[in-house]
This record gives sequence, C-alpha cells and structure tokens, in this order.
Amino acid sequence: MRKTEEEQGAKLVRIMSCVLLGGATAVVLCVMFLLVCSVGISMGAVPEDRMYQLTVAGCVFGSLLGGATAVRRYGTAPLPIGIASGAIAFFLFLTAGLLLFEADLGEGGGLGLLLGCLCGGAVSGLFGGRKKKRHRKK
Repeated sequence: MRKTEEEQGAKLVRIMSCVLLGGATAVVLCVMFLLVCSVGISMGAVPEDRMYQLTVAGCVFGSLLGGATAVRRYGTAPLPIGIASGAIAFFLFLTAGLLLFEADLGEGGGLGLLLGCLCGGAVSGLFGGRKKKRHRKK
C-alpha cells in the first residue's frame, strides 16, 4: 500500500513537533539548572572558575531530559529524534546568544556547548527507546 502525501506530511509534522518540544524542554531545563548553579556561585558554594563546566553540564542535562521527552512522545527512531532535539536546543541557545548578547560562536566556547547538547540528545536516544517485549517460550 502506497502512502499518500498527506500521510507523509502528517508524519513530518508529528516528528517536527516532537523534536521542537524536546528542544524547548531542554532549553527550559538547562536554564533552570544554570539558575540553581548561579545561586550556588553567588553564595560561594561553587567556585567561579567552574562556570564553563557547569554550562556544558547544564546543556547535557537539559538535552538528556528534553531528548527523552521527544523520544517518548514519538516512539520510533529514538536516536535521530534525540540528536535532533539536542541540535534544536543548541540552535535555540545560539539564537538567544546572538540576539541578546551579540556573542559569536567561537567566543564563548560554543563547540563544548554543541557537543554537550548533541551528546545529551544521543544518550537519550540510545536509552530512551521503547523496550522490546520478550516472548516466553512455552
């Protein structure tokens, strides 16, 4: 049975909505993580020279949970969905950085943030897929 263009278009819309939701979730969770880290830095509990490492860790944390959200909502092809949601999260961070701070990608250690977002999304894709049912032999 050949699929029509409408079915393929609906599938593409479903994929994109899951990936965008995962990317937005990743950004929100990363910002919340970084807010907690900034409170720790201002209280003196965390040294100031750990800001970059905490930022990359926040990207991994947010992309991991955002990718898991996208993978859980879509269900099939977990690895590409997880990586795509991590990439969307990075592009949202990049856009916000360019608009608000006029920062360049190379200035603020953007490669570490890119790798953190992609790795978090990939891990969520690897471990977030649906479990296969095991059939018992009778």
